[in-house]
Amino acid sequence: MNVAIIGCGYVGYKVAQYWQEKGDFVVSVTTTSPERVPALKSVSQRVVVTRGNDLDSLKSVLHDQDVVVLSVGAKGGEVYEETYLQTAQTLVSSLQQIQSVKQLIYTGSYAVYGDRNGVWVDEETPLAPANLNAQILRKTEDVLLSASNENLRVCIFRLGGIYGPGRELLKIFSRYSGTTRPGGEDITNWIHLDDIVGAIEFARDRRLQGIYNLVDDAHLTSRDLLDRLFEKHNLPKVIWDTSIKSTRPYNAWVSNEKLKEAGYKLIHPQMLF
Repeated sequence: MNVAIIGCGYVGYKVAQYWQEKGDFVVSVTTTSPERVPALKSVSQRVVVTRGNDLDSLKSVLHDQDVVVLSVGAKGGEVYEETYLQTAQTLVSSLQQIQSVKQLIYTGSYAVYGDRNGVWVDEETPLAPANLNAQILRKTEDVLLSASNENLRVCIFRLGGIYGPGRELLKIFSRYSGTTRPGGEDITNWIHLDDIVGAIEFARDRRLQGIYNLVDDAHLTSRDLLDRLFEKHNLPKVIWDTSIKSTRPYNAWVSNEKLKEAGYKLIHPQMLF
């Protein structure tokens, strides 16, 4: 099977490695960073240095592919639009001219739900993106879903916060040890890298269509998460100031029931500290 991964960063690299090791796949990947080419050659048959808004280059990558994974990442306003929305628009334009691709899998974010004051949300909950970046992510989903037809299935995963090897929780949060933080009662949603790879392979194998939340079962508050993390590593705990309201724009209890009902079993249902 021919598979292409558009955006081969932290997640894409691991997916490429997984498929490469399975041996039944011919893997093509893209990157915007020429310096990453040697590393990516170790997990793929073909590496293309390109930007997501380069139509001709993207079409060449998609030629004769069966499955495409879109797994890009960006920081900042303008870069966000180019990385997510423009890439999606270019990808959909390419797919309209390439009939070999039977499935598109996209790793998005639960940020599209916005701040729900910690209440439960699922894939049917109306979206309320809280800032410009989240609005871009919502538009990106819409563009990708518009490509769905009888020949092409589109699967969108709304990911929780990503952690795993090289991106451990302690590495992410160590700077908060011993500091004073606001609130602490907001709900967090996380997903381990292993489960992102597992869910993408599950979606490919089952030819999933539609939107699925991809988060673990923990749903810890910020207070519980950081208190447990620093306790395990014998570091000073956070001093929580409940008089200050948290400014996190993503506070929702994200349900993962739809994906589990489809048959996916989480590798790490609880968080690894």
